[in-house]
Amino acid sequence: MRKRNSPLEILLWSIALPGFGQVLNGKLIKGILFIFLEILINVNAKLNLNILYSFQGNIDKAIEVTDYQWAMFYPCLYLFAIFDSYYEALKQSDRSIPSLLSIPFVSAVYLSTIGVMFSDTIPYIIPIPPTFIPLLAMVIGVWIGNFIRLWIIHKRNVQS
Repeated sequence: MRKRNSPLEILLWSIALPGFGQVLNGKLIKGILFIFLEILINVNAKLNLNILYSFQGNIDKAIEVTDYQWAMFYPCLYLFAIFDSYYEALKQSDRSIPSLLSIPFVSAVYLSTIGVMFSDTIPYIIPIPPTFIPLLAMVIGVWIGNFIRLWIIHKRNVQS
């Protein structure tokens, strides 16, 4: 009998690398697919070089090396893999799944994708390394999405 991991543990492993959460959930084919897609997009977008140059403060070089056509795929893959593994872990743990759980993930995808789109121009306006723009947008997206989720739940409860 396989040990079940906590949904929080699955969530954190999936944040570390898309696909790890699925593997821990016992969904090997899906996990391997996510890991393969993460590597494919990461290598083609040259995200690791973008991260390296961003941390070194070399904004021009970070923007120059990045293939934004490929980078646009990353937020969707990353956040869907996190959501999928967390949702599956909640189901496997027999815990109740929070109402409208997907809304913070969806809003994070939208805003982080917009962050990718503007990460080659915003650093020239505000000196923020390009790697951090989609990450900040993702955090803001989760926050806004959770606010919307709680607002909808509140409206439902008031109308009941």
